[in-house]
Amino acid sequence: MDQNNRLPFPYGRAICYSGFRDGQHPDGEYPTGEQILEDLLMLQGHWKYLRLYDCDPHAALVLKVIEQEKLDFQVMLGAYIVAEMNNYGCPWGGGVYSEAELEANKAKNDAQIQKLIEWANAHPGIVCSTSAGNEACVDWTDHYVPIGRVIAFVRRLKANTRQPVTFCENYVPWLHKLRPLVQEVDFISIHTYPVWEYKHIHEALEYTKENYYGVADLYQDTPVVITEAGWTTRSNGQGIDPGHVNEGLQKAYYDDLMGWTDAEQILTFVFEAFDEPWKGSPDPLEPEKHWGLFRADRTPKPVVENLV
Repeated sequence: MDQNNRLPFPYGRAICYSGFRDGQHPDGEYPTGEQILEDLLMLQGHWKYLRLYDCDPHAALVLKVIEQEKLDFQVMLGAYIVAEMNNYGCPWGGGVYSEAELEANKAKNDAQIQKLIEWANAHPGIVCSTSAGNEACVDWTDHYVPIGRVIAFVRRLKANTRQPVTFCENYVPWLHKLRPLVQEVDFISIHTYPVWEYKHIHEALEYTKENYYGVADLYQDTPVVITEAGWTTRSNGQGIDPGHVNEGLQKAYYDDLMGWTDAEQILTFVFEAFDEPWKGSPDPLEPEKHWGLFRADRTPKPVVENLV
């Protein structure tokens, strides 16, 4: 599409990466440099762009490994901003904090944005763009941040870094709530998950296209990137029909998605590289644990069997 020819970096295959394995999680043990290198060598040559969500020890080590090993990746680096307002409508019961917690979170967010500025400036050859947050404005979030604060974060990033700046969010808020943010970012980043919206595989690609063009047609002067799209392979029935997910359906959606986005040159970060057992509820069939193209033990699912 002509619109996406105006992106500040060239088209390529892209994927979301988080390397936490069995027994590892963000509040405990982190992946080692050796494990990250193993992961990145599996991904190199197949995906050009990586998306990292947080300026945490994991992201720091990923950047270090890419730099030391001279790996062929460009990174969209994000700041993970936390709740600055209560969201009493959060469907899973999160989103409610004391006033003291909210005040502390504001300081945490300011520090996270500062760290993102410092890391983007320290790795100008690797970090190709920055994101001022992730899913912090959508109605169902458990870490709600007012739009005015997100705009302030974007302005701060643009004033202190050279990389293009975005904000990663579900497609719905971009259609109305985030209109004031559109004129601030260098490109719009949307998330689209047909299976979370009870779509069958036969409806999936057309629904993704509806989500994308609904935003892209509304803001024809601003490029639109898909920063999350994927298909989980297991479900316990909480929010996703177990009959709508398996490894074969994941491959069908991925193949359709890549066929369309490659043809239209729509930069799309597939969610995600590897299954993450730490996510969601303790239930082993929890959908959040099973979005990877590779399993947690790094064996490939059918979608990527031809790559390894």
